Amino acid sequence: MLVSGRGSEMNSTMDEINLLRQAAQRHQLVMRGMGEEIDLEIGPGDDDPSFTGTPLVGVPPQECSVEEQEDHKQLLSGSQVPVEELQDLGKMPQAKRKKKVVKKWREEWADTYKWAYVDIHEGTTRIFCSVCREYGRKHRRNPYGNEGSRNMQMSALEEHNNSLLHKEALRLQVASKDKTLPVVERPVYVKALMSKTAGSIVESILKRDPHEVEFLQSVQEVINSLEPVLLKSSQYAHILERLLEPERMIIFRVPWVDDRGETHVNRGFRVLFSQVLGPCRGGLRFHPSMNLSIAKFIAFEQTMKNALSPYKLGGAGGGSDFDPKGRSENEIMRFCQSFMDELYRYLGPDQDLPAEDMGVGPREMGYLFGRYRRLAGNFQGNFTGPKIFWSGSSLRTEATGYGLVSYYASLHRYIFIHICVVSGAGKIAMHVLEKLLACGAIPITISDSKGYIVDDDGIDFVKFSHLRDIKAQQRSLREYLKSYPRAKYFDDAKPWQEPCDVAFPCASQNEIDQPDAVALVNAGCRILIEGSNMPCTPQAIDVLKKGKVLVAPAKAASAGGVAGGEHELNHEYNLMHWSAEDFETKLQDMMKQTYERSLKASNDYGILKDSPEALVHGGNICAFLNLAQAMNDQGCV
Repeated sequence: MLVSGRGSEMNSTMDEINLLRQAAQRHQLVMRGMGEEIDLEIGPGDDDPSFTGTPLVGVPPQECSVEEQEDHKQLLSGSQVPVEELQDLGKMPQAKRKKKVVKKWREEWADTYKWAYVDIHEGTTRIFCSVCREYGRKHRRNPYGNEGSRNMQMSALEEHNNSLLHKEALRLQVASKDKTLPVVERPVYVKALMSKTAGSIVESILKRDPHEVEFLQSVQEVINSLEPVLLKSSQYAHILERLLEPERMIIFRVPWVDDRGETHVNRGFRVLFSQVLGPCRGGLRFHPSMNLSIAKFIAFEQTMKNALSPYKLGGAGGGSDFDPKGRSENEIMRFCQSFMDELYRYLGPDQDLPAEDMGVGPREMGYLFGRYRRLAGNFQGNFTGPKIFWSGSSLRTEATGYGLVSYYASLHRYIFIHICVVSGAGKIAMHVLEKLLACGAIPITISDSKGYIVDDDGIDFVKFSHLRDIKAQQRSLREYLKSYPRAKYFDDAKPWQEPCDVAFPCASQNEIDQPDAVALVNAGCRILIEGSNMPCTPQAIDVLKKGKVLVAPAKAASAGGVAGGEHELNHEYNLMHWSAEDFETKLQDMMKQTYERSLKASNDYGILKDSPEALVHGGNICAFLNLAQAMNDQGCV
């Protein structure tokens, strides 16, 4: 009985020791967690990305009060624990355990603390969200029902940071920082002008819109061509000043939901530049770089292009900073529907006619038209899409690319066996490639945003079909080398240094800068046909002029899409299906008329036919005179 009694007493003592060890461990872990929690907090608005690599320093635990020490002594004396065991109890592996805790906090809370800061609210220290400026329980209920503990606050804050409201605020905050960079990096290039009148017009636009680089560049090119017109009559200067201000600019919000259920917000634009010649017509562009300056530039270029064509149409342009790359079909559909929910009230067959541009193809136009049809309540086939069953002409998609080659044919009456370089891999570039092959030319390059391929043997119909399959499957152009190993692929490069007779830039604006223009001249290029709007920088234009390279402006050369759109707009043809032969015949006639009108206008103002800029100046003069006459007749001066 004595042995069993002593055994039970020893067991109770060991139980007390184990409980004491567990209490001490819990106490030390809580204190260490509190210290690290304070150290991980950063100041208001501080979002330094190097935070996760910063070493963390623990705060030593606070000293116990006198009453707690007395209770601790009584507990130890009552349990009669040997001194050796108490010493072992004090030798806890704190350093090793602290290191594990710090690592755990870094992995789990780095992102949360990156957007959190500590402040005093109503006499109590709180952990705030640096985006919303509120502490956790303000937006989301604390699941533990207690605000006193910092760990409880962090749980509520983490729940808030995972909310859609916080993520969208954070996305807009980061996006606003990113969008301020291009304004600083891209200075405005001002060309020297001969007349004071032209210089004063450019100066007034610089004062009014100093940060709209693309629009200012486009306006300067036109004003440079119009100097002889402005010198002839002062009335044209007043008309030009009024023409350069758009009739209407629309900026609107486009909210949409992705496949994960998260809400995003993009910005939409639509600029109706001029309606003096007829209802507006112009492209929609979906690209992350889209802004008001690019929307005004597209609308102004389209206004001049439509005025140069034989048809009576106004000019417009727009789009959104939404990027369709990497998005699913449902996400693109939801975005297009939300985009049209706001824009539809400004559209109509007698008001505005949207068309395709970068990032907007048959799929996007179908979604946009479907939403517009439901909102408008009737079927008005005034959207220029390539779907035969709801569009007027079966070759609407090919019109711009085919028109480029038809304009090139107008320069030579017939096409020689020329070596051609083509940039871009979109619908315009691919149709230029196809039409060049049909006319006997030899295209050797095609490019995208990541690089270009060059095939010195020439791209024939079989190779073209293979390229079309590659782009349809959204694969890299590098795949072309697997079937044709003699070709070469160059990363992050442009094809302008390749030997050629004719160049077709069909990618985007300002894709040819000054070094590219020098490379083109050295490569033997004699003609440059602009497929995209304003593909050359002002410095590149100066180099091409000195190198005596004939430049065919996009206002004239890429007007083939205007012809297709006019037939869709015409009620007599809207429900008819054009054959390929009939459409190409009308397209060639239209491009020939545009070429002859440009040459006549340049000749009337003393510009020599053999001048490298004869087509550029002649196209701008002819388009402006048409607009000026309409504005004068309608009392818009």
